[in-house]
Amino acid sequence: MIARGDVVWVDFGLPRGSEPVKIRPAVVLQEDWLLATAIETVLVVPLTSNVGLEPFPGNVLVPRDVSGLEKDSVAVVSQLGPVSREFLDPYPAGHVPAFLMKRISSGIRLATGV
Repeated sequence: MIARGDVVWVDFGLPRGSEPVKIRPAVVLQEDWLLATAIETVLVVPLTSNVGLEPFPGNVLVPRDVSGLEKDSVAVVSQLGPVSREFLDPYPAGHVPAFLMKRISSGIRLATGV
């Protein structure tokens, strides 16, 4: 089972405006207790290899040596959203360490005002 902080591959589907598209990695944000339920969606933050997006408010650099990915990535906190479990690879590519999850959570609070 996937866990909070896992880096998973997600099929975001076809392009619609500025939403994430195609198959790309994302960080699982949802708490483990909720992941263990029958709820059919998972809350994720998409990752991009476009490190030029790091300076945008709230975005977080996720280095390749901690993500399990081939390239450095940026967590795009403004694109936080639910994804149906059927579009998630159940085998994580890696896991984001706690200190980066705190930064991602802070970025989400900044972006959402929560």
